[in-house]
Amino acid sequence: MTALDPALLAAAEAAADLAGQVIRPLFRSPLLVEAKGDASPVTEADRGAERAMRALLAERFPAHGLWGEEYGRERAEAEWLWVLDPIDGTRAFVTGRPLFGTLIGLLHRGRPVLGLIDQPVTGERWIGLAGQPTRFRAPLGGTPRCRPCARLAEAELSCTSPDMFAPADRPGFERLRGAARRLTWGGDCYAYGLLALGLVDAVCESTMQVWDWAALVPVIEGAGGRVTGWRGEALTLEADGRVLAVGDPALLPEAVGLLGAA
Repeated sequence: MTALDPALLAAAEAAADLAGQVIRPLFRSPLLVEAKGDASPVTEADRGAERAMRALLAERFPAHGLWGEEYGRERAEAEWLWVLDPIDGTRAFVTGRPLFGTLIGLLHRGRPVLGLIDQPVTGERWIGLAGQPTRFRAPLGGTPRCRPCARLAEAELSCTSPDMFAPADRPGFERLRGAARRLTWGGDCYAYGLLALGLVDAVCESTMQVWDWAALVPVIEGAGGRVTGWRGEALTLEADGRVLAVGDPALLPEAVGLLGAA
């Protein structure tokens, strides 16, 4: 596709900045934590950050669609669709761990073309644009490039939590876990950022919503990795919630084979 309008990235960064202004003062402060219908936690930080992002994006691109975790869909059939997760990792946020992040994705006709992972406490920001190398800005070290790792036996595997897999998906995950060198968990979107920095080799998840993965695809692919479903298929708005990310595309056939084995 042709190069993206620079105004799109400028808007994504401005939206992330606004979200951070809402989130940082509330980090490690007393907050009311409510339970949503699916029992996942939500706070005023989640809601306030999403409201701020939606307002900015709607003002700059009134014809674009919006789809956020907290406030749902507007114009979801639009050619351009912004997908927002104000705090991916609310459990980490409410327990004072800076392993959460703000996710901003932009889909063009259903394809992720822009992704941003922002950690507003540590100041780390990953930016992915379709067809371009991933960028990483942070006061800490890190180079946005996935590392070679062609065998699961040598791979660092990560997931948000082993308890978050749907019952039907657990056997596949356990096969993958058994083949990997080591499993770490608890990183939410931060684990995908680490994969893009070459510090993790694979991330496997179940029960993911579009706002959980849309921003991740350009970031990881721009660093040399792949993000697919468990059958190796491209992720779409109709995806079944099962997500596999690998830093080295050579890992994909082995991982997909284990996840889909009878």
